[in-house]
Amino acid sequence: MRIVFAGTGEFGIPCLEALVASDEHFVLSVITQPDRPAGRAQKLLASSIKECALKHQLTVFQPEDVNSATSLSQIRYQKPDLMIVVAYGQILKKPILDLPEMGCWNVHGSLLPKYRGASPIAAAIRDRQKRTGVTIMQMNEGLDTGDVLGKVATRIRPGETTGMLHDRLAGKAAPLLLYLLKRAQKKKLKSVKQSAGDASLAPRMKKE
Repeated sequence: MRIVFAGTGEFGIPCLEALVASDEHFVLSVITQPDRPAGRAQKLLASSIKECALKHQLTVFQPEDVNSATSLSQIRYQKPDLMIVVAYGQILKKPILDLPEMGCWNVHGSLLPKYRGASPIAAAIRDRQKRTGVTIMQMNEGLDTGDVLGKVATRIRPGETTGMLHDRLAGKAAPLLLYLLKRAQKKKLKSVKQSAGDASLAPRMKKE
C-alpha cells in the first residue's frame, strides 16, 4: 500500500518504523511540522518524526500550512492509497481528507469517543482512569469524531506516569495499525460510528 505519513511527536515513531519495516507497504513521504526554536539558544530543532524519517532516508515535507495549495499538490502528485496521521499537530481539511483513495486514518491515544483532543494520555492520568488504549479512526472534518476502525485497550498501571503510558500506548499502536492495514487489503475492514453521548474532551494542557 502506498502511504503518506504525517506526524510530529514521538508517539508516531513506532508506527512509522513498523511501516518502513513492512514488505507490504511503501512510505511515499513523511509530513511533519517545521523545525522550531528550542532551548536557551533558540536553535532550530527537528521533530522526532523528522529525525526518524531521515534515518530511513525518507522524503520529508514540512509545510507551515498542510492545507495550502502547494501542500495539496505535493500530496496529490504522490498518488497515495492512504494517509496515516499520528500526533501531527495541524488540522486536516476536507480537500486533504478526500485526496487518498482510502482517505486518512488517525492514530489516537485513548478509547474514543473518550478524551477527544490533544492531551488524551495526560487526561487519563489526571482523572485517575483505570483503563485506556489506542483507537484508529477514519478521519472526518470533526475533532476526533470519525468512525472507529479498531481499538486496543490496556489497564493503567499503579504509579504509571503520563510519559510511561505514552510510550506503552505508542508501542501498542503499531501492531494495531498493521493489523488494520491487512484487514483493509483483504476488504474485511469494518467501521463503527462513535457515540456522541459518551464523548469527552482532552484539550491541550498547559504546563501549569
